[in-house]
Amino acid sequence: MAQALRRALARRALPQPPGNRQGLPWGWLSAVPVLLIFGPLLPGLFWALGPALDATVWQSLWIDGQWAQALRSTLISSVLATVLACAMAAALATLHYPSRLWMSLQRRLPLLLSVPHAAFALGLFFLIAPSGWLARVIAHATQWAAPPEWVTVQDPYGLSLALALCIKESWFLLWVIAAVLGEQAVSRQMVMGRALGYSRTQTWVLILWPQLLPRFGWPVLAVFAYGLSVVDMAIILGPSTPPTLAVLIWRWLSNPDPAVQARGSAASLILLIVLLSCGLAVRSLGLLLKLRQPYPPGLRKPAASRPWCRRRTPHFLVGYAVVAVLLLWSFAQEWFFPALLPVAFSLEYWQKADWSAFWTTLWLATAACLLCMPAVLVWLEWGPKRLNALLYLPLILPALPLAAGQYAALLHVRLDGTAVALVWSHLMWVLPYMLLTLVGPYRAFDMRLMTSARALGYSPWQACLAVKWPMLSRPILATLAVGFAVSVAQYLPTLFAGGGRFTTVTTEAVALGAGGNRRVLAVQALLQIALPLAAFGLAAASAYWLGRHRKGLR
Repeated sequence: MAQALRRALARRALPQPPGNRQGLPWGWLSAVPVLLIFGPLLPGLFWALGPALDATVWQSLWIDGQWAQALRSTLISSVLATVLACAMAAALATLHYPSRLWMSLQRRLPLLLSVPHAAFALGLFFLIAPSGWLARVIAHATQWAAPPEWVTVQDPYGLSLALALCIKESWFLLWVIAAVLGEQAVSRQMVMGRALGYSRTQTWVLILWPQLLPRFGWPVLAVFAYGLSVVDMAIILGPSTPPTLAVLIWRWLSNPDPAVQARGSAASLILLIVLLSCGLAVRSLGLLLKLRQPYPPGLRKPAASRPWCRRRTPHFLVGYAVVAVLLLWSFAQEWFFPALLPVAFSLEYWQKADWSAFWTTLWLATAACLLCMPAVLVWLEWGPKRLNALLYLPLILPALPLAAGQYAALLHVRLDGTAVALVWSHLMWVLPYMLLTLVGPYRAFDMRLMTSARALGYSPWQACLAVKWPMLSRPILATLAVGFAVSVAQYLPTLFAGGGRFTTVTTEAVALGAGGNRRVLAVQALLQIALPLAAFGLAAASAYWLGRHRKGLR
């Protein structure tokens, strides 16, 4: 056998590695689609933020009485949401990993992550508003006849926005934690810590968290950046007079007056400065705590009995309650306060629904994820790995300056308001999320299989088509579903690049959220949820069908 293999290798030399002069320049070819997506952004940012370099623009911004209060509500909502989201995700992982409940939480995460931010904000609005379902439950017990005069949504400090952000973003952080905990080294350390007599909490605090915290810096920064620049959730749940700084910047940038647009550009730079300042402050604090951290004394503490945390997690029940109240409102005919359930149910508003936004969202999200998938695969296989961090920048930077830069670039080439511009604007956010989803399974792939394929005479391209990518079909399908869901949730790129000519379920839901009929609003929110949910279901069914005869691919 060995002699036959040597003869085969002698007859046919192994293909040259990527990047060799004798082979195709795969590294350069992999950068072409990335340059097409990110390249026009650099001049676009210069055109969009260039007016902010004028000193008179900053003077007009300083005189404006709205931006200070808007910045205050933005800081309160984004900082509070980030801290609470990290605390909830860390507490759930510490209390439940490893256990059956943790595995149950992992199975629920794709379902909850498929709920777009705007739809979740609308459902939470129906849940906690003064006339919402929770107030109706209290009114049923206390015999209230009218809704209470509570400010539970659109409060001046952005607390309801912080609540929605912390719940929604904690699911994303849990997904990141679950991906890291799936590595064999981490699970072995947990087993060793428990074998040495440490409780589950002690093992986390003394062994796991000191190693894992540095790896969560970028995801946490992405959560904070999203909280700073979120517009759709802030319109629904945030303060209105004045709004959050992101909503104020969006209004200024959408104004036809160049002076007002320049003020929006200057305020966009303030968001960047706040993000960098907070990131550097947290980084410095972490280094200081690391230097002063004492060496573990080695004391073992018995595990405390916590029956209350082994059964249910109310943190996840909120997500199901949000979807349930949206379903009730979509079928409700008459529903007056303080009734717990509608008087009658009807399909009237489903029959009257405008499906044009649904079909626009469907083809847009499909085109975005299908265009990004080959770019992600080629980049992961032959692209320069040291530049991966650059592709994650749209996730850790405020979205407003980037969307404004995209719009400025499209204006200069006169492509704004076209389908091509709309698809291109979504690629900048879809590609990083798809790359982040697939990079873990790609790194965990056993490269000995590729070595065997190359030894049998396959070229790098043939080995990927015949061996590697078919074996990664399950994570590739999950990555397509994630990219589809990310495209469905895009609000700012659709508004800027679409020029108001394209309506998606997200833009329609946010527009109705300003004061539309609750039943029509619930229908639009459920349509927004149905698209990502269908994508995840189709990905799971396709993965099962492809691996029905191959147990290792199921």
